[in-house]
Amino acid sequence: MTPSPRRAPGLLASVATLAEMDAAIAGGADIVDLKDPAKGALGAWEAAALAAAVARWRALPPGGPLLSATIGDHPLEPGALCAAAARVADSGVPLVKIGFALSPATGPETLAACLAALAPLARAHRLIAVLFADLGPDLAAVPAFAGAGFAGVMLDTADKRAGGLRAHLDDRALAGFLAAARAHKLMSGLAGALALADAAPLAALGPDYLGFRGALCAEGRTGALDPARLAAVRAALAYAAAA
Repeated sequence: MTPSPRRAPGLLASVATLAEMDAAIAGGADIVDLKDPAKGALGAWEAAALAAAVARWRALPPGGPLLSATIGDHPLEPGALCAAAARVADSGVPLVKIGFALSPATGPETLAACLAALAPLARAHRLIAVLFADLGPDLAAVPAFAGAGFAGVMLDTADKRAGGLRAHLDDRALAGFLAAARAHKLMSGLAGALALADAAPLAALGPDYLGFRGALCAEGRTGALDPARLAAVRAALAYAAAA
């Protein structure tokens, strides 16, 4: 019996402008991620641009990409996280990405308070928790996000100058994170200054999505998205699945 081909991870392409959004859609991105890299790791779009992006996404024919948006970089304070997440969710973006800057110094009561505050929003919207590999995150927190009603979890990096995701967590830790996400029926993603060479080894770990920004741009993550680079990443993911 011939084994079923392995599914390639979806390509999450972070875009900074409406023009880049159009390029990502044309290039076959599976998730178009609205993020302003000039404003930090999870820099948020302004309200008017966010509304325009949602309107453009809603006008797409069926079967198009998903749409996600980041809420901006915020401290682990329940009120700030809820306000920023609600602003993005109310825009109509279906996937709302919230950064949790967890570190070894973060007490469990801090995360618990934030999740308790966000749980009502999670019942009405698909929230994605983003943990930062370069901050020493507690990967055992995955069940807590599931318990609060989150739809997914991702790993990223906070400081893009400090190396990519694999410089901070080895494959064993990444595989454990993804296994926990699967066990709790959460969408999973890996991102964080990923390069083209990261596509194959990370795809082999089985995430639902791999997120790219800098690798899609000719002049670094704050430069313009390059359709040729996006095509190269997409081809690398497809090749990894077929290998």
